[in-house]
Amino acid sequence: MKKEEADYSYQGVGEFILEIIKIIALAFIIIVPIRVFLFQPFFVQGASMEPNFEDGQYLIINEFGFKETDLKIINVESFKNLERQQAVVFRYPMDPKKFFIKRIIGLPGEKIQIKNSEITIFNESHPLGFVLDEKEYIPSNVRTKGDSVVSLKDDQYFVLGDNRAFSSDSRIWGPVPKEDIIGEVLLRAWPLDKISVY
Repeated sequence: MKKEEADYSYQGVGEFILEIIKIIALAFIIIVPIRVFLFQPFFVQGASMEPNFEDGQYLIINEFGFKETDLKIINVESFKNLERQQAVVFRYPMDPKKFFIKRIIGLPGEKIQIKNSEITIFNESHPLGFVLDEKEYIPSNVRTKGDSVVSLKDDQYFVLGDNRAFSSDSRIWGPVPKEDIIGEVLLRAWPLDKISVY
């Protein structure tokens, strides 16, 4: 009787361990693709995107459509169309090991003019240009210094930090190549009292 009980006990432990292994494997199958191909955590460092994104805040970045993958279960070849005034994370063109967060101001093929703190966009729809309205994300008293004119190639974006006086951005080191953009800001997850979906 005792031997039968012992055998039953070992069988129960074996089934339990097998279930744990199944759960871990399932979690791995679900979480790894999400982590590698869909979403990425990002910690804000510095003041260049204040007042919208502050130092130490924890963001979730949507990477879907920004990477080319060739897997049996998924094949993403098209680059997601980015919109003006979207906040994105990208590899710093001067050092690809670093990642920056900025806001898209100019789209591929456009000409960007910064003059007297005004940003004017020239494109096919507006050959005479239009002044960019930024009141949604920066205070009206914020000045955009660094007068310049930049013509973007078909695979380039012009990006600026919201905190214009304290931002290293396209005014200094030029446009961001499309291939360097890794994703768009999807969610501010921390601090809890500032959780926001974008």
